[in-house]
Amino acid sequence: MLNYKQLHHFWSVARAGGIVRASERSGLAPQTLSGQIATLEADLGVTLFQRQGRRLVLTETGRVALDYAEEIFRLGNELEEAIQSRATGRMVPFRVGIADVVPKAIAYVLLAPSMTLAEPMRIICREGKLERLLGELAIHKLDVVLADSPLPPNMDVRGYSHTLGESTIGFYASAAVAGTLHGDFPDCLNGAPLLLPGLEAAVRGPLLRWLEAAKLRPRIVGEFDDSALMRAFGEAGAGVFPAASLIGDELLSHGDMRLLGEANGVVETYYAISVERRLTHPAVRAISDAAPISTQATHRAEPE
Repeated sequence: MLNYKQLHHFWSVARAGGIVRASERSGLAPQTLSGQIATLEADLGVTLFQRQGRRLVLTETGRVALDYAEEIFRLGNELEEAIQSRATGRMVPFRVGIADVVPKAIAYVLLAPSMTLAEPMRIICREGKLERLLGELAIHKLDVVLADSPLPPNMDVRGYSHTLGESTIGFYASAAVAGTLHGDFPDCLNGAPLLLPGLEAAVRGPLLRWLEAAKLRPRIVGEFDDSALMRAFGEAGAGVFPAASLIGDELLSHGDMRLLGEANGVVETYYAISVERRLTHPAVRAISDAAPISTQATHRAEPE
């Protein structure tokens, strides 16, 4: 049977990046940690670390073992937290990071299934740049991150991207702006004032390529990292703006908004990024199970 104490020592050394640093953090002697890992390797019949100069690096088998150890100890922490919450009558926290390029209405649609569980959840949402949110996910300050792109391969974060859904993209404008445009869609975008998502938005590139392919030359009058701010400017009459058709009905139900048309072939995809391949948090499982697209972990990134 697997010795979980030895596995925890292996996990601590792998996360710390070496035996000396893990020793400083845990208060255990380096010889103790080294001996425990050697015993674990002997029991499993594998080599988990190999030495490169003065450094210890994970073998390929070691990386696989670390994947499982991460999930085992994360699940243990969640178990402890859930039992303590139940014993004290507290609601189980569900900590979500939402990349600021993800429309708020989309985030609500994706997260709504977590609010209907038999065991009540206390949802805690943090919005910000994807890089910062992934850093918090890596140290378990967040349970999941919602984003419009999978985990970037150049990020020094071990994680998995689960596809939740996708939406076509429409162009919307206030009635006042729509009234100034000439011709049918998409020709009416020529010379039109256009608001665009910022550089970090995954859909920005496909939109620009679509405009280029259609030989359209709108006037770009604004760029926004925050999708809600772009929408606010659009609804105020600052210009035409792209938005997910998934929330088109909700957009058109407010004020005097008009749908000009859709960018054929341009799709925005939404992901739940977690540090685990197999989802265990009940709220994360709920949003995954309710997703219209298979949530198999299709992308993975891990540090060298």
